[in-house]
Amino acid sequence: MGRLGAGRLKPLVPFGGGCRLIDFSLANAARSGLGEVLLLSQYEERRLMDDLRRTWWRPGFRVHFGPYDQAYAEGPPAAPVRPAGPPERGTADALIRKAAHVFAPGTADVLVLHADHVYQFDYGPLIARHRASGAALTVAYQRIERQYVHLFGMVEFDDRGQLTSFVEKPDEPTSDLVFAAFCVFDAAVLHRYLEQLDGTGWQHDISRDVIPAMLAGGERIGGYPVRGHWEDIGTVDRYHRAHLAAVGEAAPLTVDMIPWTVAPEVDRRLVAHAPGVRRAVVPADLVNHGLLEQSVAFPGVRIGRGAVVRRSVLLPGASVPPGAEIDSAVVLEDGFVQQIETHVQTHVETRQDRGGARV
Repeated sequence: MGRLGAGRLKPLVPFGGGCRLIDFSLANAARSGLGEVLLLSQYEERRLMDDLRRTWWRPGFRVHFGPYDQAYAEGPPAAPVRPAGPPERGTADALIRKAAHVFAPGTADVLVLHADHVYQFDYGPLIARHRASGAALTVAYQRIERQYVHLFGMVEFDDRGQLTSFVEKPDEPTSDLVFAAFCVFDAAVLHRYLEQLDGTGWQHDISRDVIPAMLAGGERIGGYPVRGHWEDIGTVDRYHRAHLAAVGEAAPLTVDMIPWTVAPEVDRRLVAHAPGVRRAVVPADLVNHGLLEQSVAFPGVRIGRGAVVRRSVLLPGASVPPGAEIDSAVVLEDGFVQQIETHVQTHVETRQDRGGARV
């Protein structure tokens, strides 16, 4: 994701003017009545755990930190948290390395979620369908335009609704259905396949290893449609497009659907037309002496006198200098402007030109 992702954990990338990417899965879990989510992180776990404990430690819901949970029982530990064992190399590897926490006694099903998808979903009916069907696995899927299928895991089903094919990022798609990157496993079956794959030449991945192995093993795998908005934020271009859609006339994801975890005390709303604002997500503390149009601004943003910002995302605390002209970009917290259309990245700089300042 270029400078947007540099030095930043992807789950903590700000989104929508009110949250971070990981907050969608956590908010979905909380709304679905799940009281606890187990974190299976693989990179800079301490930073992520410190942040999630501060953000998601609330009555009736918590994030469990696996082997580090006891250390966080009373608050973030003073000493560094060291990863236990060898580095984990993929989603499936994370499951088997923390098997003691994933497959605790009495665990019947395992719901696997990811931290970089934007959607609002109730997992309750999915889990109920999975249990009622007796399937070894139930995958969530969505229908998309076929031209984009090659970016995802393609799925195909027979007339009984049973999965017949799963191809990760196919060169020649034969279906317009894609895996929505969350699913429910029968815990015992998942554990058995992970143990069989562990130590082989596998890629340590659910989509590339576990699901194909279960298909080859003749396991019963069902599907569950995702009918609402769902989006994979895998690149800065998709990140930018998702924000432009959010301020469009028929926004698939409204401000009310965004979990408020970034400065939750600051109100924000979509403003269609106001002095200095044209169709933008605006926080109550916005300092705006210019024009903000078709954009999303996080709390703490300042726009200087005469500056014009169009089709852009302004991250928390970002400052736009007087007279600047910014179009189709992400403005980072330090003022760095990451262009989207041209992929040219440059610091905000101004120069005098015919009496006005420009970037």
